[in-house]
Amino acid sequence: MASTPRRHDQAMRQSIATEAARLMSDGALTDFHHAKRKAAARLGAADTRNLPRNEEIEAALREHQRLFEADHQPRELARLRRVALEVMAAFEDFRPRLVGPVLTGTAGSYSRVTLHLFSDTPEAIAFRLMDHHHPFDEGEVELRMGETEQRLPSFRFPWGEEENPPEVEVVVFPERGIRQAPASPVDGQPMARASREAVAELLAGEGESPA
Repeated sequence: MASTPRRHDQAMRQSIATEAARLMSDGALTDFHHAKRKAAARLGAADTRNLPRNEEIEAALREHQRLFEADHQPRELARLRRVALEVMAAFEDFRPRLVGPVLTGTAGSYSRVTLHLFSDTPEAIAFRLMDHHHPFDEGEVELRMGETEQRLPSFRFPWGEEENPPEVEVVVFPERGIRQAPASPVDGQPMARASREAVAELLAGEGESPA
């Protein structure tokens, strides 16, 4: 009998992961913590402490995309990677690195392209955007670097000529920041980063012809 509550907990944990993955796939939420909390509330388990780990939600997201989005998610992912290549070319002198779902493969229609740039003068990024008459929003993001949280300047802007162009976010690290990646929101390990050449190889492996 003791195993029955455990089975119920495991089933609820999986249900929360599945619902959180659906919310993230639909573009309703991008943050793992908010997604799992909203999923738990929708399932009538708002007070549960048995929440899935972020890795479980990412695994559920990949499974959701495999089952329900196999006809279009790979195309959207390739489109966003092409956008990443274009932006990386425009900011090549800031040693851009692609990070996040567009790199790891879980990006969909609503995903943002996130790049890390490296400069000891973040305003140089703003000047570059202004020189090209490109509208942008300036802000900050908080990332965990080792044992500390660090706030870094960021810029968000649309990219492309289509009616609803994807949003790009560039996070500006000091030049020495290229040696240490921040912690991944998925598993807490150093975040994967990819150079322009590596992204081009990803596209080539998908049968795409990179720009």
